[in-house]
Amino acid sequence: MTSTQSAPTEDTVRKALSQVEDPEIRRPITDLGMVKSVSIGDGGAVLVEVYLTVKGCPMRETITQRVTDAVAAVDGVGSVQVELDVMSDEQRTELRKSLRGDAAEPRIPFAEPGSMTRVYCVASGKGGVGKSSVTVNLAAAMAERGLSVGVVDADIYGHSVPRMLGAGGKPTQVEKMIMPPQSHGVKVISIGMFTPGNTPVVWRGPMLHRALQQFLADVFWGDLDVLLLDLPPGTGDVALSTAQLIPNAEILVVTTPQQAAAEVAERAGAIAMQTRQRLAGVVENMSWMELPDGQRMEVFGSGGGRLVADSLSRSLGTEVPLLGQVPLDPRLREAGDAGTPLVLEAPDSPAAVVLNDIAKRLSTRSRGLAGKLLSVSPA
Repeated sequence: MTSTQSAPTEDTVRKALSQVEDPEIRRPITDLGMVKSVSIGDGGAVLVEVYLTVKGCPMRETITQRVTDAVAAVDGVGSVQVELDVMSDEQRTELRKSLRGDAAEPRIPFAEPGSMTRVYCVASGKGGVGKSSVTVNLAAAMAERGLSVGVVDADIYGHSVPRMLGAGGKPTQVEKMIMPPQSHGVKVISIGMFTPGNTPVVWRGPMLHRALQQFLADVFWGDLDVLLLDLPPGTGDVALSTAQLIPNAEILVVTTPQQAAAEVAERAGAIAMQTRQRLAGVVENMSWMELPDGQRMEVFGSGGGRLVADSLSRSLGTEVPLLGQVPLDPRLREAGDAGTPLVLEAPDSPAAVVLNDIAKRLSTRSRGLAGKLLSVSPA
């Protein structure tokens, strides 16, 4: 039987390649100048040469597979071969300019007038209240809702976000631009990705400020809907640097029901009065433990979250909502240790239901016009 199927053309192959996105930049490889050449031989044998941004690109296998699958689906293709090359310095420069512009110094996109990215600084007065667990679960829940989400592990000394999100990859550097790893649909950057093993970070204030500035300006985040910053406990250098670098960021306070923890958390929220930032709300973590008989055991007392929300509301003269009370659930810790947030591992669990609801409230909350460019002219 003789086949009458026509051979593919270069145009049809390139059209298929235009649907292939770079896994780090999230844009078509044809738009990024990554397609070096396309050649078609006898029997529909297609050879595609692709430029990688850097030698040793961690996404080389993913790119190869995506190109192979896309081209193989074109009518008339008999076989697909993908060969990889590496961009020259000049090509990388052009790529960086196309993505970030030609500014001499990188700028923080989230601080630019007109930025539509909602930025939440997850803060706590003291450690051990589950701030990082709340951060990663909110991020995963928002990504699951279809939002483009990024997380900055700004807890330089106590970084734990990569493990809890299962982000084991390393950032890729293209010139002075850093491509962040992704896990569960969330882009994430942490100082732990740049230090060997479990090496401690011993830095003073100015170095902390510079590290945070690089995380915000040098990392290519793309068009994010939400950016979450996991701040270190307290009201130290990083909290002040965040207010300076992203003045439009909002503070999300995490506390436990314990009165002593609530008093310290209140101080973390009260920093908004000095930095003039908005308080997005309060999350009470470890609120109670559900017992097999249906009763609740209040391991850490009760009322801490409401106390913080009410006290901050009085101090600021505006309502600071208690966004939710997250039950104490061992699975929350287990899921974090395994690198799969509870909202994905067990979305129907009581703790995950509350976290998903908080994520929904923060995702759909209406935005004000402060700092936005309006298309109006004086009469």
